Amino acid sequence: MNLQPFVEALPIERRLALSYGTGRGRVLMLGLMALDQRLGQLVRQTREPMLAQIKLAWWREQLDRSAAERAGGEPLLALLEHWGEAAGELGALAAGWEALLGDAPDFQAFAAARGDTCEALAHALGQSEAAPMAKKAGTAWALAELATKVSVPQEREAVLGAIAQAQWGAVRLPVGLRPLAVLHGLARRAGGKREFLDGFGAGLLAARLGLLGI
Repeated sequence: MNLQPFVEALPIERRLALSYGTGRGRVLMLGLMALDQRLGQLVRQTREPMLAQIKLAWWREQLDRSAAERAGGEPLLALLEHWGEAAGELGALAAGWEALLGDAPDFQAFAAARGDTCEALAHALGQSEAAPMAKKAGTAWALAELATKVSVPQEREAVLGAIAQAQWGAVRLPVGLRPLAVLHGLARRAGGKREFLDGFGAGLLAARLGLLGI
C-alpha cells in the first residue's frame, strides 16, 4: 500500500513528527493521524450537527467491524487494517470529535479521547508500560492543537483554561512512540498560544525529541 498520499495530506507538524517514526509504529501512528484529520474535516465541513453525528457514527461502526466486514473502496479503512483488532479503539476519536458539536463543546472530552487512542497505540505496539505517558502526551497534544483552531473568544478561553489545568511535565517514550513524543514536546512549547512550529527552536526541539527522546 502506498502510504505517501496519507503523509502528504497531513499538516506540517504531523509530517515532521511522523518522520521520526519507524516500522510498524510509524504506520499505526500515520493511521491515527489520518483518521483524526478526516474526522476533524468532517466536523468542520458539516453544518448540521445531526448530519455530522451520523457520519461519525458510520466511522465508529466501521472500526468496530472486522477488516473483512468493512466498507470497500475507502483507502483510509485499508490503512487502518494495520491496527488489526485494536482498530476498534480508534472509535474514541469519533466520540471525541462528536463532543465538539453543538453549542456547548466539551474540550476536555475531546482531548481525553485523543489521549485514549494514543494509549491504545502504545498497547498495540506491545509497549504497555509506556501507555500512561502516551495518554498524557496525546491529551496535551490535543489541547494545544485545539487552541490554535478555536476562534470564538469564549471557547478559546475555555481551551486555555483546560491547558492551564493539564499536566505538562516532560514525557519519556520509547522509540516506537517517538512521533508522539515530538508532538507532545511541540505542544508543551506552544502552550496553546502559538503554532507548533513557530520559531527556529521548534525544529531543534523536534529533532532532539525525535532522535534522543529527551
